[in-house]
Amino acid sequence: MSRKKVIVKKQGKQPGVQQDYGAAKTFISAAVILFLMLILTGLLTYFIPGGSFDPNTMVFTESQTRGIPIITWIGAPILVLFSDSGALVIAIIIFLLIIGGAIHVLKETGLIEGVILSIVKRFSNNENLLLAMLIFVFMALGAFVGVFEEVVPLVPLILILARRMGWDDVTGLGVSVLATGLGFAAAVTNPFTIGVAQQLAGLVVFSGALLRIFVFISVYGVLFLFLKWHIRRNRTERIDAQLQDTSNVPPAAYKFFVGLMLLMIVVVGMTPFVPFLRDITLPVIGLIFLIAGIGVGKIVNGNGKWVAKQLLQGAKEMSPAIILILLATGIKHVLIEGQILGTILYGISTQLQHTSPIFALFLTFLAVMGLNFFIGSGSAKAFILMPILMPLMDLLGIGRQLGILAFQFGDGFSNILYPTNAVLLIALGLSRINYVKWLKFILPLQAVLFVLSIVWLSIAYGLGYGL
Repeated sequence: MSRKKVIVKKQGKQPGVQQDYGAAKTFISAAVILFLMLILTGLLTYFIPGGSFDPNTMVFTESQTRGIPIITWIGAPILVLFSDSGALVIAIIIFLLIIGGAIHVLKETGLIEGVILSIVKRFSNNENLLLAMLIFVFMALGAFVGVFEEVVPLVPLILILARRMGWDDVTGLGVSVLATGLGFAAAVTNPFTIGVAQQLAGLVVFSGALLRIFVFISVYGVLFLFLKWHIRRNRTERIDAQLQDTSNVPPAAYKFFVGLMLLMIVVVGMTPFVPFLRDITLPVIGLIFLIAGIGVGKIVNGNGKWVAKQLLQGAKEMSPAIILILLATGIKHVLIEGQILGTILYGISTQLQHTSPIFALFLTFLAVMGLNFFIGSGSAKAFILMPILMPLMDLLGIGRQLGILAFQFGDGFSNILYPTNAVLLIALGLSRINYVKWLKFILPLQAVLFVLSIVWLSIAYGLGYGL
């Protein structure tokens, strides 16, 4: 019994090294792509005439010279902080650093691991109920809190659980990494995609959540049935190894965390009806997460210095995403300084003038899915695409809320498909499953999710979602 416990600990140390390597490789690739896009955008200012565009008219500038200084291209990620949108960019960066720090504290205290293990102990004798509960918890982490990378340290634990239940390793990844990734895509209050995108689009943060809840439920049902079908076809011999909770999280910490999450739900629910909350929702959510991280850390560890260290470590781990965001906002800054954003919108609208709005919405979904292969960060993509997509949605008479839904689907579902995603590669390494095997497993589900995305976009369009 004790030997099994030691093995779990040894396996648990492996994700850190692999995660650092995989994440660094993915970050460098994304940063290079964004930098090249920044340079390309700067070059476009020499070839595309500047101008301003609204849904009715296009006015070109009368300047005889085109292009902006090269120093503006290179310095755009910093210069944007001093532009009109600088305050918003800084606020979102601070928000993400706080969220990153708080989630890291919750992970290091063992609270997330404790939640999973308590569910396993309670429902291990009822396979279907256990499967349903695990999928729900991991999906909820992605959909409501924005967790994705943080589930990697839990993968060895869930793999042991899967083997105990007679499930194969693919199922173990299915109820953990896959469920979290799909929750991230079927987001309800995900601060990294929904929160940032709505803030940039000028919408009430986390507004339109009712329809997204139904999206979450439908994706949850699809994943549950898919994994149940897979288990039936690939059952292995059940291993009766004992899973032990070594996190030592006291009940008070769980009560404190759940209470704050309920408070967050109340705040989000009140936002559409309380005007003054609309402009401060993100700071309030950030504050709630910060209090949750500090409070749980103090209850579990009792050492303020340790809590502060973990908060800083979490913020540090979030810093690569901040660099990507600055590069992405730099692209937007060059578009504005070169006055070519209006011209680009005019060109796109001309091409789409004979295209139905619903077809344009589908193209938006596909375009974001394609970009996700190269840039995994949802926040970075939001900074690139929102300045272009939102005016286009207005032009086509499509609600901005619906445009964000298309962005959400395109950004999230392919995270657990593309081999450029570090979390997927690390999880495959931990489970000793090769990518080809994973691809064969995931492709049928991806086909269903693709159709489901189109169906939900069509339903939302028919309902006039966001108008």
